[in-house]
Amino acid sequence: MKRIEALAVLAELSSRHPVVVTCAATSRELAAVRDSDNHFYLLDAMGLVGSVATGLALGLAPDRPKVIGIEGDGSLLMNPNVLPTGGYLAPANLLLVLLDNGVYGSTGELPTYSSRIDLGALAAASGWTTRSTDTADGLRATFTELLDVEEPAFLHVRTEPGNAPDTAKLLVDPVSLRDRFARWLREEHLVAEVNA
Repeated sequence: MKRIEALAVLAELSSRHPVVVTCAATSRELAAVRDSDNHFYLLDAMGLVGSVATGLALGLAPDRPKVIGIEGDGSLLMNPNVLPTGGYLAPANLLLVLLDNGVYGSTGELPTYSSRIDLGALAAASGWTTRSTDTADGLRATFTELLDVEEPAFLHVRTEPGNAPDTAKLLVDPVSLRDRFARWLREEHLVAEVNA
């Protein structure tokens, strides 16, 4: 499964959830599939999806829709501490989806460590409920299953290396992305006030 195919499935399944998305090709591809006000693209903020998603999950009531983090293996490896932090703080409304293609897709496809470091095992050892898949049907099934888990959940999705061709750059002011996302949170009554 290509990353853009996985993102199409995730866009379909997460339309009612706050979604925090890693930088570079992943953000561009998700925006190309379906740009939405519930997407918070972390442009040029590699390694911070787990931190932002965990903080957001802690700030929302546990009965609210799960916060979905969409992360890449290279980005997660830049800040693996988010796994023990999320496991320790244990927000019940957090689902981190790792799209693992084994390479740094935006820097010439240099290999990451994910072929030898089991990131799912690291998440499990840190207290996350973990699942893995490498198919679109498996992604749908495991994502839906993990929405019902009342602790941090980690979905390890193996994808093929490579970026989708001819995907437009996401040339949007990060402040406008923040404001759009904050407005969506308020309109969905997920927060009373978001300080900008």
